[in-house]
Amino acid sequence: MITSAQMRAARALLGIDQRQLAEMSGVSLPTIQRMEASDGTVRGVIDTLTKVVEALDRAGITLIGDNAESLAGGRGVRLKQPKPAQPFKPPAQPPKPAQPARPAQPAKPPPEPR
Repeated sequence: MITSAQMRAARALLGIDQRQLAEMSGVSLPTIQRMEASDGTVRGVIDTLTKVVEALDRAGITLIGDNAESLAGGRGVRLKQPKPAQPFKPPAQPPKPAQPARPAQPAKPPPEPR
């Protein structure tokens, strides 16, 4: 019916956060959070899933299933081929550059005779 990635992408296209989607659909915020945190197709109570899908539809989102054509027009994005889920790895931190050596302090000149 809908994948967690589709839910996150739909929210991004609409510029809304999870709380706003919860309000639009009449579903609790923890439910939206759980749905978006799931892997692949969102599972749950059919009535709840339907509320979310219908809220997204009212907001202008068309969900496109695998191998389905998109004839409705409008802007959007589509994943060409789903990739297997992989855990997120933050980019490696580049090594910090070495601190340049401080220049030696010049020796103090001897005091001048009086």
